[in-house]
Amino acid sequence: MASSRTNFGFVLGFLGVCIFAGSLPATRLAVEFIHPWFVTAARAALAGVCALAVLAVLRRPLPPKDAWPGIVIIALGVVFGFPFFSALAMENVPASHGAVVLGVLPLATAAAAVVMAHERPGWRFWIAGLAGAALVMFFALRRNGGLNEFAGLSEGDAQLVLAIISAAIAYAASGALTRTMPGWEVISWTLVLSLPFSLLACWLLLPADLPTIPASAWSGLIYSALMAQWMGFFFWNAGLALGGISRVSQVQLVQPFVTVGLAAMVNRETIGLDTILFAIAVVTTVAVATRTRVARA
Repeated sequence: MASSRTNFGFVLGFLGVCIFAGSLPATRLAVEFIHPWFVTAARAALAGVCALAVLAVLRRPLPPKDAWPGIVIIALGVVFGFPFFSALAMENVPASHGAVVLGVLPLATAAAAVVMAHERPGWRFWIAGLAGAALVMFFALRRNGGLNEFAGLSEGDAQLVLAIISAAIAYAASGALTRTMPGWEVISWTLVLSLPFSLLACWLLLPADLPTIPASAWSGLIYSALMAQWMGFFFWNAGLALGGISRVSQVQLVQPFVTVGLAAMVNRETIGLDTILFAIAVVTTVAVATRTRVARA
């Protein structure tokens, strides 16, 4: 029973990853024509309005008092921190470059889980996680110009590091909180808590050239709001709760390959044999990491 529960957690985590896979490309579409500050505020506001409507229709009670500190941490991390820093980074670096740097996010999330959720992965987990991160970064570098791309750390790289820290802490807080609350309620109440600030920011940052913004930018903003900011966390939070934060977070290592697969279906791009082989190798490391025992202090 416990094994099937954990496996279902991995499935839910993977569905969340599939939704998150379009986040950086969608954000890059938006910031080509919209200021990143407004993109951050608008995606939080739009998702917050939808979350408030669903919670009101279903008449969900307020979270308990001891849940609010965690909700505040999640809001700072995934409602404001990660979207803001990643939006800034997408002004300075390509989405593919961002995907390379974000390859260390699963390890950062596992480290945050050790501190915040008191999980204790074994040495096999860390070896598998490091191997998976190395494979993802090598794959991405190989596809995007090699190590010369990282000859010097840019402003965009620093912004991506801040985005990673924000997301890792928020993911760990989400996983801990979803042990006592449904995952979709955690992200929904987080967005509702942020709604006064995001609506005020939208009003203050409203672009003057609103009518001239193309549909592609609006589509990127809508996807990043409704899918990456809100609905993706329905699956992701539930997966973290069922399978464990450290182990399920490693599923995110396959996100670059999901992006490549989506590009093949939507844009009819060709998937090479090297991509398939790298994907198999990464899935192997994920399988090893997810099957290691994780103690909880």
